[in-house]
Amino acid sequence: MESAIAADPVKFDSRYIRSLCLAVLSCIVCASSPAEVLKIVVDDTIHPITDEYIGRALDEAHQHNDQAVLIELNTPGGLLDSTREIIQKILASPVPVIIYVTPSGSRAASAGFFILESADVAAMAPGTNTGAAHPVSIGGGKMDDVMKQKVENDAAALMRSVVSKRGRNVDVAESTVRESKSFTDQEALSQKLIDYVAPNEQDLFKQIDSKPVKRFDGQTVSLHLAGQPVRFFDMTLKQHILAYILNPNVAFILLAIGALALYAEFNHPGAVVPGTVGVIFILLAIFALNLLPTRFAAVVLIFASFVLFALEAKFATHGVLAIGGITTLTLGGLLLVDAPIPEMRVHVLTALAVSIPIGIITVFLMSIALKARANKVVTGAQGLLGSIAVAQTALSPIGKVFIHGEIWDAISSNPVLAGQSVVVRQVNGLQLRVEPAPSSAGHTSDGF
Repeated sequence: MESAIAADPVKFDSRYIRSLCLAVLSCIVCASSPAEVLKIVVDDTIHPITDEYIGRALDEAHQHNDQAVLIELNTPGGLLDSTREIIQKILASPVPVIIYVTPSGSRAASAGFFILESADVAAMAPGTNTGAAHPVSIGGGKMDDVMKQKVENDAAALMRSVVSKRGRNVDVAESTVRESKSFTDQEALSQKLIDYVAPNEQDLFKQIDSKPVKRFDGQTVSLHLAGQPVRFFDMTLKQHILAYILNPNVAFILLAIGALALYAEFNHPGAVVPGTVGVIFILLAIFALNLLPTRFAAVVLIFASFVLFALEAKFATHGVLAIGGITTLTLGGLLLVDAPIPEMRVHVLTALAVSIPIGIITVFLMSIALKARANKVVTGAQGLLGSIAVAQTALSPIGKVFIHGEIWDAISSNPVLAGQSVVVRQVNGLQLRVEPAPSSAGHTSDGF
């Protein structure tokens, strides 16, 4: 009994000592692995995929316990809804966010300025610029005074709420909204819109090192980033594809080619390939346009242009309807995406480069289809109607005739002599109904 009691403490101690050793070893390994900086690059307009990409990066940095997230930014602006979503994610991030406008020649304009000001640390490379955050109406048209004031005040309030918490110059930041002011990197630094100007990320990390950073919740942290490893976090394949087709020019091309492919399928039923390509392209275009501010009236214009192309091929108006179709397709492309900045609209050259060739190809295909339908059928039962055959035997009224290299049973309403020419008037299964040909009526064959 005593030996059994003595053995229990030994088992107890060895088990917990082993667990304790593993825990200590795990802590040593964690302590020896330096905290990293997660880096992403945003070099595009601001849209829903940009929002998704930044959100995934912030989640990844939090799960990996990274010291900071570095966002290299170069953007002309973008959609306000996506911008607000990104700002919310940055402000709520448990990991400090550094936004660095780079490389030289880049910009953080319009929506990009809002995002820059929302960062825990805002920095720019030499030769970059930022600002011009005045809200622009969707489509670029002029807003009425009341709506303009409402939109402007809303954007200004968002700017103030972000900048004031970061300890930056609220008045100057607000001037980018109300007066569309823009600033170089040195101007932004001197007017306390950003925290640092650095030629590269390592120099930026050295400047940040050990200096207090005030977070949005009021806490102050110190970052030790000099010499720390930087881990690049890329978009997923899905995000790369979606970001590419969210380019309005690409979306318009997909929609136009998809419509052309379906048009070809309708004119040549059973071809399969054009129909498959058309459905895929149109679905991709619909997905992209669903995420972009789209004018659906422009989609109607695009499909109406194909109606004009079909009418041109049918009625041969000497190009009048074709020109109308090309014009309608071009206008549909230009008006398709109702975006606040030119970079998010279909370019004029893209609209013309797509509309003119598609107009020519569509009219050409339709002309071929109409001519083919107008031609007399020369195969099958329809191809026999009206053809001339030669009586192989006398038809009184049933006999044999020779036509198209074949001998057929035939029946004639009038007597026909062997060798006489007859015209096929009807095909009843494997029997032809014929009558004497006008040129040979009353004449007999002279034989061979």
